[in-house]
Amino acid sequence: MNDNKGINRAKFYQLALFPMNNGATNVYFVLILSYIATFGNKVLGLAMVFASFMVTGMRVFDAITDPIIGAMMDKTNGRFGKFRPFMVLGNVVMAISVILLYVVTPIIPNDVIWLRYAAFILLYAVWVLGYTFQTSVTRSAQPVLTNDPKQRPLFTIFNTIGSLVGMGVMQFVGPILAGDSFAGDYNASWFRIMTPIGVIVSIVLTALAIIGIWEKDNDKYFGLGGKQEKVKVSEYISIIKANKPLRRLMVAGGGCKLALAIATNVTVLIMLYSCLMGNYDNLYLPMMILGYVFSAPFFLLTVRTSQKHGQKRSLMTYITVALACYVGVLVLLLLWKQGNPAFNLTVYEGTLFKSDFKLNINIYTILFILFFGVGYGAYYSTADMPIPMVADCADYETYRSGKFIPGIMGTLFSLVDKLVSSLSATVVSVALLFIGVKDLPTKETAYINGMDWVVIVLFCLVPMVAWGLTLWAMKGYELDGKRVKTIQAVNAARKEAIANGMDVSEAISAITDENVNI
Repeated sequence: MNDNKGINRAKFYQLALFPMNNGATNVYFVLILSYIATFGNKVLGLAMVFASFMVTGMRVFDAITDPIIGAMMDKTNGRFGKFRPFMVLGNVVMAISVILLYVVTPIIPNDVIWLRYAAFILLYAVWVLGYTFQTSVTRSAQPVLTNDPKQRPLFTIFNTIGSLVGMGVMQFVGPILAGDSFAGDYNASWFRIMTPIGVIVSIVLTALAIIGIWEKDNDKYFGLGGKQEKVKVSEYISIIKANKPLRRLMVAGGGCKLALAIATNVTVLIMLYSCLMGNYDNLYLPMMILGYVFSAPFFLLTVRTSQKHGQKRSLMTYITVALACYVGVLVLLLLWKQGNPAFNLTVYEGTLFKSDFKLNINIYTILFILFFGVGYGAYYSTADMPIPMVADCADYETYRSGKFIPGIMGTLFSLVDKLVSSLSATVVSVALLFIGVKDLPTKETAYINGMDWVVIVLFCLVPMVAWGLTLWAMKGYELDGKRVKTIQAVNAARKEAIANGMDVSEAISAITDENVNI
């Protein structure tokens, strides 16, 4: 612990490696949450409505288990620390369950379809438990990694690197394999190939994250003195009521995640680039690459803004940029005309690796690239920004009540985060049923009247509403840069007083904002 006003700083390698935990779980965020409805419907032959609603149901189950696991984490402090056991156990459970789900269940004969349904539900539920174990650590361990207001925003940078390695591998390799003659169009072979790739990448990233948190997973970094809090699940509501910043962050984080989950849903993108624009293979990857290219400068800008003005200002600034740009995207999609090349996206003809490659781009595409690229770059750079902000809320709870409960704080946030994002698959499925589509579209699906409005609503309007809610929530969020520094200084002074023999309640009463020098 650094004596400079109670600042606990992380080493560079710790800042760089621990966010790989989020990258490790984001591998499965793509492999499971983006594709499991397609797997259930297309590979196992389950009803589309069942497969899609199961995604929502299991996401709700995931959210409900979060606070329970958070309470377990707060009570844990064994030989291997508080966080590392949950990382290892979670990753092992996910690896085993996803292998059984994607590789073994298709072997079940079609004439015992009930067994396919049962195995799908059971293995999906087991995977959810493992996912909850590991994802809980990403948010909960933030307070012990660093409490330096200049270091916490760096999480988003290193988290992006981890996501590009984990999430990015799945997003780039997946569509390429889907165009192969053996693993084409997300068939059973596709899932058999992608599963071991995802498992291996996730294991490697988890190992790196464990190295990053190893030294900090120690009770000397826990709250006001390493005491393990015993908070009952029944007390969660009172904690939420008393911690106003956490409530605001729940809304903001839920808005960011809902926008990302729906706008990047594989079914929505298939409808946009294939059913509407008619060229999925030549549009999906270029547009994804475009989004990552535009997001790079925004990540640097968000960190700079966060370090100078606080994470609240940074989140609000770049969400506003995304919202403004998506007005342009909305207008362009409203102008789209079926069969009219002037109002369709077109980048090139042929393939990138053959001599018949020909650049073919129109004004419509250039405008789409500008509005979508800047908008995607801005909101993608803020999508995970609420994660390090959870640490500020956890420090605020220690400041308010004297309790160090990072597990509960992190999982209370992720409860709402997951409940909101769980709506994505169901929203997509219901929207398709509304226009008479009973099976999830693939690259081979032809355009059906109404698909343009489904894309407009899901790709533009829903994210825009979600960002509006985020801006509203952040307007009343009190933990700006100055307030966070005050809380850190007060907590440090109280910790020192408790170490010298003062009672916790006495320290909270005696040491306040007014008698601590900032």
